[in-house]
Amino acid sequence: MTLAAGIDVGGTKCLGVVIDLDRDNVGERDIVRQLRHPTPHASELVDALVDMASELGEVDSIAVGVPGLITLEGVMRASPNIPGSVDVAVGPELTARLGRRVHVDNDGNLAALAEWRYGAGRGARNMWMVTLGTGIGGGHVLNGVVQRGVNGFAGEIGHTVVNPDGPRCTCGRKGCWEVYASGRGLGMLASGEPGESVIHRAREGDADAITVLEAFSRWVAIGLSNITNVSDPDVIVIGGGVSEAADVLMPMVRRWFVETLYSPEQRTHPDLRVAQLGEHAGAIGAALLPMFAS
Repeated sequence: MTLAAGIDVGGTKCLGVVIDLDRDNVGERDIVRQLRHPTPHASELVDALVDMASELGEVDSIAVGVPGLITLEGVMRASPNIPGSVDVAVGPELTARLGRRVHVDNDGNLAALAEWRYGAGRGARNMWMVTLGTGIGGGHVLNGVVQRGVNGFAGEIGHTVVNPDGPRCTCGRKGCWEVYASGRGLGMLASGEPGESVIHRAREGDADAITVLEAFSRWVAIGLSNITNVSDPDVIVIGGGVSEAADVLMPMVRRWFVETLYSPEQRTHPDLRVAQLGEHAGAIGAALLPMFAS
């Protein structure tokens, strides 16, 4: 048994898991140990991760996923959803404190790695993972390799601008895709009504709620079309909290995707799939990271 620990740092919670890397398949039911704690201020993040590593127990490796711009050395340059997160040396500090190599990567990259290895992206050659949660994260796996870019900042699809005159994003720019197609975006389009309520009403056949979800699905599809036009994937996996309403949203998203894609009649479309690993994808991907890191 080869035990690997992974910790996924989110905007509100840190989720840690231990998995057995010798298993051919790892899902939520195959997690050996898990724990969760509230996400602290960036100034206290390393201390919290050291404590979580201790709680997760004896393992063969440990890695961490964090949101935002993460360098190849594991330094968090910026993260809009974690206050104070400017130049936080998460990887170097954890390695020094724990006395072992601790790999650190962007959380979207790690969710992509997990879904490609164990989930909805199995068998894909060119796969994007899109997480529609409080914000939007992304990760790109091409021929079994996570694409990180020159500095480690690739995959920040939530901050591609879809409307330069739109509302201001948490990153400080205007009209990011995240403004419209995240959980926050759904609430904005619904004039402040919680997304869960809108989805419930749509399931009941409420016409106003269905109109809101149509607008939201169009924004989701615009981003997916942009990804497709740029990188021509064979699979796009959609995860995050919003994906839990896939029964309502995915038919709308698929229809709008065809409407917004360049030359849809002349090309093979990527398979739009719903993620399978749920909230554990990022942590499972973190546990996998040392196997795939250089």
